[in-house]
Amino acid sequence: MQLLEIRDLAVSVEGNQILRGLNLTVGKGEVHVLMGPNGAGKSTLVNTVMGHPQYHVDGGSILFEGQDITNAPANERAKAGLFLSFQNPEEVPGISLENFMRTSRYAVTGKPVKLFAYKKELAQKMEELHMDEEYASRYLNVGFSGGEKKKSEILQMLMLNPKLAILDETDSGLDVDAVKIVSQGVEKFRNGENSLLIITHNTKILDFLPVDAVHILMDGRIQQTGDRTLIDRINESGFQGLEAV
Repeated sequence: MQLLEIRDLAVSVEGNQILRGLNLTVGKGEVHVLMGPNGAGKSTLVNTVMGHPQYHVDGGSILFEGQDITNAPANERAKAGLFLSFQNPEEVPGISLENFMRTSRYAVTGKPVKLFAYKKELAQKMEELHMDEEYASRYLNVGFSGGEKKKSEILQMLMLNPKLAILDETDSGLDVDAVKIVSQGVEKFRNGENSLLIITHNTKILDFLPVDAVHILMDGRIQQTGDRTLIDRINESGFQGLEAV
């Protein structure tokens, strides 16, 4: 059984169709990369998978662990094991990073969070991401640099440990050192049970990861799927000539 299976997905936003019969599968324990030119529909796809209400499914289906989640609300998808790291993380005044994470874990798992063990785990994960521990008591993303916001997203992924983590250009706007730290955090998350779907233009984040498949999204469809050599081809020549053959 595939972990994620998308069948003939058609999606529109404000009456404009963006995805036009898209098919994509991700197996358990796999790392998939989604690439494509700006405006191809990459963010539309991942927001639709997470159940964002702005995106209207015109046709097709989304299955997660064999269950149809096409019309499921976002919170139910999160409980099922889906996670999305945002391209532009929002600032949330009034709630600290630590409390947000603890509340999120309880909401996803439904199990009480033991405070001492949780704080110890959080501090360990923050140290691994080179995040100052004082960020835990600060309001979520408020006053964070771009790099710290992206690290905060990876921290949430590590603490929630989803079955499928979708990273929407988590590496964008980061310097070389920050990309390395974020990519190492992603590597710590990966194991044989969970999976990753990574949208990226800066393929440096993939240096620490094995890649099982690379998908090229253009004109609302997956035009090509291949191995890691597709990344090298795009880095050298762009997306020209990668339409479906």
